[in-house]
Amino acid sequence: MPSKILIIKPSSLGDVVHTLPAVAAIRDANSEAEITWVINPEWAPLLRGNRDVDHVHIFPRGEFRGFGMPGRLWPWIRETRRLRPDVALDFQGLFRSALIARISGAKTILGMSDAREGSLFFYTQVARVNRQEHAVDRYFKLAETFGAPLREDLRFPIPTGDRPPRFDAFPGFVILHPYARGRRKSIGPSVILEFCRALAPARVVVVGKSSRRFSAPENCVDLTNQTTLLQLVWLLRAAAFVISVDSGPMHVAAAVTTNLVSIHTWTDPRRVGPYN
Repeated sequence: MPSKILIIKPSSLGDVVHTLPAVAAIRDANSEAEITWVINPEWAPLLRGNRDVDHVHIFPRGEFRGFGMPGRLWPWIRETRRLRPDVALDFQGLFRSALIARISGAKTILGMSDAREGSLFFYTQVARVNRQEHAVDRYFKLAETFGAPLREDLRFPIPTGDRPPRFDAFPGFVILHPYARGRRKSIGPSVILEFCRALAPARVVVVGKSSRRFSAPENCVDLTNQTTLLQLVWLLRAAAFVISVDSGPMHVAAAVTTNLVSIHTWTDPRRVGPYN
């Protein structure tokens, strides 16, 4: 039974959410182990209060660019070498994540068969996965290969979040998350306006990050670029209903509510849709 386990899943938001049930299964199968999660700083708040994770090891990828990069990278490598886990599980499946596993000094490194960028060469054990399956199911295959049995009652330990300042939860409201980083996933300002008008007089709260602007109608509250990750979590929990494009916040919503419509312009919802 390993005493120290390293979870490597630095990003992105939706992928971190998809990894939560697998890590919960690993915790249930290794109740006494010390579990550390390697994660990007912007997504680390999602692990706040997570009893399945003992430590968070920040991977500040954004700092490892440009002038002075070696001076920032080498101290991080030294800290990572001190982890010395018995086993590392690479849920990211990229060269840099497999390299992190190697740098950590893990005795055993597990990864998935669909890993890319040569990361398979770092693994001592490989979980056979089907690329067409949902990410949650693929990550469970890795956990099962490690010896963590699949549970019927999946656990998505999402924090309660933080109430945005000066925001009143009453009257009830609908969340609209229209933005995504992926090409052609977002919906434009004219469609946002149509949503708000169609749902009037119900209050519609628009959230997310975007450089696009729109003129909010009377029943619309525009919180674009105005919430932290944990404030967004609170809003998704408090909403009467959530409408979202295929994005990380959509997967957070799927973990905390069943009152959700996910809009897929071209992505396959069987693979990347709301798991619940």
